[in-house]
Amino acid sequence: MKKNLQLLVLLLGVLMLPAATYAQGIYGDVNFDEEVNIADVNAVIKIILGGEGNAAAADVNGDDEVNIADVNAIIRIILGGSVWPEHEWVDLGLPSGTLWATCNVGATNPEDSGDYFAWGETAPKQKYSESNYKWYGGSWYNYSRSILKYCTDSEYGYQGFVDNKKVLDPEDDAACVNWGPAWRMPSIEQIDELTDCSAQWTQRNGVFGMLFTGPNGNTLFLPAAGYRMDDSLEDAGSIGFYWSFTLSNSASNFAYCLYFDSEDSGYWHFYRECGFTVRAVRAENQ
Repeated sequence: MKKNLQLLVLLLGVLMLPAATYAQGIYGDVNFDEEVNIADVNAVIKIILGGEGNAAAADVNGDDEVNIADVNAIIRIILGGSVWPEHEWVDLGLPSGTLWATCNVGATNPEDSGDYFAWGETAPKQKYSESNYKWYGGSWYNYSRSILKYCTDSEYGYQGFVDNKKVLDPEDDAACVNWGPAWRMPSIEQIDELTDCSAQWTQRNGVFGMLFTGPNGNTLFLPAAGYRMDDSLEDAGSIGFYWSFTLSNSASNFAYCLYFDSEDSGYWHFYRECGFTVRAVRAENQ
């Protein structure tokens, strides 16, 4: 492994210097010299081999690990590409022009559940509860008054806190953080539009879910991945819950989601601390 990495450094040094810079100056600049070049590749490899460095900056692709994938991400940037791996999408011919991803965040196939996220959190976890939800604080016996962000009513905010934020900021959007700025979680309007499509409960490769058919005849399959509450997975194979990025109008401790089962589909709202799956949409179509 070490020998292969050192050889990679040597080859890159010969083939790619002088290296191009990355216009955004954000991703891939591991050594903070405001350029993305062979020096950043070397900085990541140094950390992989147990040396010192900024591990947070070296996690270029944002998967919470520093490994050869981050080296590849920097090389893509140097060659003029994106740090983020490409993800497939489908055009259903919707009036809004929304383009839906063909698999869940954290999944590699349309039938896979992928990762589960609490609303406004960007990483999966072992337990989903009020006590470990990122945006709750204060006294747990009265959690309805403990919201720290995304609150439109002082009755629900910690010590009367209100910020009137009704949609997730990009840094709190699981799709944007995990897949890059080209992707977002859908709005409630986009979910509502999707559920206006023809919907059929079906099975694909042994997995139950809902097949949506758009006006142009193209289809989108969403697995019935269930949800996570505390440390348990509930209703997998019979119900699908998919977060929107929109806060509920009814109460600030709820957010809107797509809901479906074998009989129906629509939008609903649910407690923010629950672990739901995420199906992303292309950000330019927000």
